[in-house]
Amino acid sequence: MNRSPSKNKLILFVVTAAITLLGLALVLHFDSRLRELLRANMGGLGSRADTVMNVLLLVLWAILAYLFVRALNNFIFGLVFRLRKGFEAPTLARNIFSIVAFTALFLLIFSGLFQNVDLGALFTTSAIFGVILGLALQDTLGNFFAGISLQADRPFQVGDVITVGAQKHTGVVEEITWRAVKIRTFQNHVIEINNTNAAKEPLEICPRNNLNARLIFFNTLYSDSPAKTIHVVREAVREADNVSQKIPPIVRIRNLGDNGLDYEVKYWLDDYAKYNDTDALIRQRIWYAFRRAGLNFAYPTRTLHVERSRKSGAQDGDGGTIAERLSAVDIFAPLSAEETSMLANAAVSHVFAQGETVIRAGDPGSSMFVVHGGKVCVQINDNGKLRTVATLNEGDFFGEMALFTGEPRTANVVALEETEVLEIGHKAMKQVFDTNPDLVESLSYIIVERRQGLAARADTMDTGSEGPAGILSAIKRFFGMK
Repeated sequence: MNRSPSKNKLILFVVTAAITLLGLALVLHFDSRLRELLRANMGGLGSRADTVMNVLLLVLWAILAYLFVRALNNFIFGLVFRLRKGFEAPTLARNIFSIVAFTALFLLIFSGLFQNVDLGALFTTSAIFGVILGLALQDTLGNFFAGISLQADRPFQVGDVITVGAQKHTGVVEEITWRAVKIRTFQNHVIEINNTNAAKEPLEICPRNNLNARLIFFNTLYSDSPAKTIHVVREAVREADNVSQKIPPIVRIRNLGDNGLDYEVKYWLDDYAKYNDTDALIRQRIWYAFRRAGLNFAYPTRTLHVERSRKSGAQDGDGGTIAERLSAVDIFAPLSAEETSMLANAAVSHVFAQGETVIRAGDPGSSMFVVHGGKVCVQINDNGKLRTVATLNEGDFFGEMALFTGEPRTANVVALEETEVLEIGHKAMKQVFDTNPDLVESLSYIIVERRQGLAARADTMDTGSEGPAGILSAIKRFFGMK
């Protein structure tokens, strides 16, 4: 039957104490007889016989004193201290207590047995011996006092993860003794670092009761959406084991690399001692999340790009065509299929991140925009504060007055999420008007109706009061038509 280490220590302590007490009792009981026997064997030299007996008694009493100090140490620090303070006493404090208490008891026992020896004279006349002993114990004393300094400052405790020195010894602190700090590395090796070195070397400390962060790096192709990547990775990381729920993970672009976008994900751990396993789990979660979301890791490669004019029938990223998108826009309803195709061929696609401004009030412009994916909000200045007056979704358009009349922008338009817009420029629209001049009149009526709708939603926005005739005249003047 296997016994626990604590039970084995207790049995050894009891057996040693019993043997020592029995030996001391026998020596004290037969003290006079033993002294007489030693005198007879030593030719009547009583002083030597007494010295031998006193040394024997000193050894037995010293053993009992050591056992007593051990028992008192366990009682004070193992029971009373834990009950009063609520945590275990530092090992170094227990060692110092044991050394001081045993030294005091040993000196008392020595003074009682060797009354003729003057301890004061012994210590004062042994200066040379003290110097020699001090030089011999220089490293030991340095470690001892460095250990006291570490216990006073308490930069780390048992259970913390620390990295020591230039050699980067990393592990979990298992014990802090009067001589060294013992850490168990993540390869399950035990390293002892002298207190002197631990006090002098730089320390990286990750306290066990603290939320410590980790960084994992990854990359994607430039063609993969940053907004989508950040969302996918953040959701994958936050559900992993040992990732703290108190602080949400942070995913951000670290660099514009040679082969793709370089990212970093920062997350906090409940148990930092398990960071190796958690890092591996996070990398695995990112790989699976990429597979599900259709994202791609970047790797060194060389790509040949062939630029071609985009045709109206070409498929865009959402699976539709630009021509189909424009044909569904109200303002282009009077256009024929050929005219819509002309605009689609000339349209330019732009992608904006969440929070980016697409157009700004007061800026000049000569183009309009169609929301091809995502959504935007329209903001106006209301007594010095921006107020949202409309939200535009896929198929909605804005900025048409700049395209048809050259007026400055009248509002801010901001992307509410990652948004793709199609820009229709003045040159493309002029080609359509040159082909079919009669479109100008039809478009002027549509523009007036839209301006009246905007005025109803935002009574502080200056949408103008011109009728179809005024708009028609402005369009002809801007496009150089008679």
